[in-house]
Amino acid sequence: MKSVVILMLVVALVQIMVKPGEAVTCGQVDASLASCISFLTAGGSPSAVCCDGLKNLKTITPTTADRRAACDCVKAAAAPYPNIKEDAASSLPTKCGVQMNIPISRSTNCAK
Repeated sequence: MKSVVILMLVVALVQIMVKPGEAVTCGQVDASLASCISFLTAGGSPSAVCCDGLKNLKTITPTTADRRAACDCVKAAAAPYPNIKEDAASSLPTKCGVQMNIPISRSTNCAK
């Protein structure tokens, strides 16, 4: 329970730290999606904290440049986890009820 509270606090702080017009950082993207690793590797249903992180990711990526940067960050963050299930990654936005403009996949061309 304590770790959930800490994670929620981190997500809240990330939202506060992002100012309009500033580029999103990989640290912000990583913090937003860190709680999704168990879902991405095991499947099932994403936790509420994971979905909150995904909603935060959408909030902090309002521009095309932000979304491209976040896409690159997602791909880099996924690299150390060879057991991430592509179907879980691609279904995450739908399962969380969040319409994303950032595909969550290792094979995405972030420049498009």
